[in-house]
Amino acid sequence: MDFSRPGKPADNGFIEAFNSKLRAECLNTHWFMSLADAAEKLEDRRRHYNDDRPHRAIGYNVPGALHFPDGATSPPS
Repeated sequence: MDFSRPGKPADNGFIEAFNSKLRAECLNTHWFMSLADAAEKLEDRRRHYNDDRPHRAIGYNVPGALHFPDGATSPPS
């Protein structure tokens, strides 16, 4: 199946798990005073998730280390 059917979130469990983690770790824990504030907090969370936080599924490495093995972090934004 290439696409999820409208109204059928179980068709794509990966994105549903992502949405749940994003909601629990970021959206439910911060107050956003403006769109710029929201963008800044979400970027901070993305950088932490990809550059600092070890993930069990990839041998307790950070995802950035898999994409940039020479020690560089995420590409500049």
